[in-house]
Amino acid sequence: MITYNPKSWIGLIFHLTKSDTLSILWKELLFIFLFTLGIAFFEIHFFSDAVVLEKLFSVYSILGFVLSLLLVFRTNTAYDRWWEGRKNWGQLVNDSRNLAVKLTALELTLEDNHYFGRHIGNFALCIKEHLRQGTDFDLLDLTNEERVFLENLDHIPSGIVELMYKRLNELKKAGVLSEEDLLRLDRNLNGFLDCVGACERIKNTPIPYSYSMFFKKFIFTYVVTLPFAFVVNFGYYSAIIATFIFYVLVSIEILAEEIEDPFGTDDNDLPTDEMALRIQGIVRTILARP
Repeated sequence: MITYNPKSWIGLIFHLTKSDTLSILWKELLFIFLFTLGIAFFEIHFFSDAVVLEKLFSVYSILGFVLSLLLVFRTNTAYDRWWEGRKNWGQLVNDSRNLAVKLTALELTLEDNHYFGRHIGNFALCIKEHLRQGTDFDLLDLTNEERVFLENLDHIPSGIVELMYKRLNELKKAGVLSEEDLLRLDRNLNGFLDCVGACERIKNTPIPYSYSMFFKKFIFTYVVTLPFAFVVNFGYYSAIIATFIFYVLVSIEILAEEIEDPFGTDDNDLPTDEMALRIQGIVRTILARP
């Protein structure tokens, strides 16, 4: 995720990144520009007296209004997914910190504190990788026995929570923890699984295919046929207008596609790497206190 100053207008206007739509769409923009010039040439020289072309402008004004409504719905839907992902990661930060504080208040041994500190941090790192391409065990702080146990599981985040539950049950059987202590800790551990489940729902439920295809076809058809309506009023300048309209419409679609899956490594995705490391650092600091 890019960190920036929203008040720096000039800097933002002239700042280009690898995800900037201008660098992504320049070939398509050039094609639309040349295509519109060709349409303008034939329309001006061979179809300048066609009355029906003069009436198309009002039709495209109505279609533009309809398209703007679709754009609003599209961007809102994508941003809702991005914001829901951010809220779930914020809740994970809260549950991790709360669990660490509760464990510290129980005055466990240094070994137990170290154990839970490792696995709370492991869970944050694990879910970050789990939502991308899969868990990289080299990033996790595991013993050989724990690694073998997790490698045999299909869902690694659940396995890490299971390891913490097993340790809590051992402490309860040893008389270190009471039933009330387990209930207080259970709420935060359940929050871990709720978080990963909510994030998996976002990742595994893309925008419906038919809706996405319709929107792309609508934008393409609208922009490609736009010169027929604009050349009558703007002549060769229609190439600039059509190219700019194509840039705006397609850019919004590209940005929506990027943020609707917020757990990747794109510039506008959530900073899950930083948040996972922050969780790991906070938890270890709390549980390392005497």
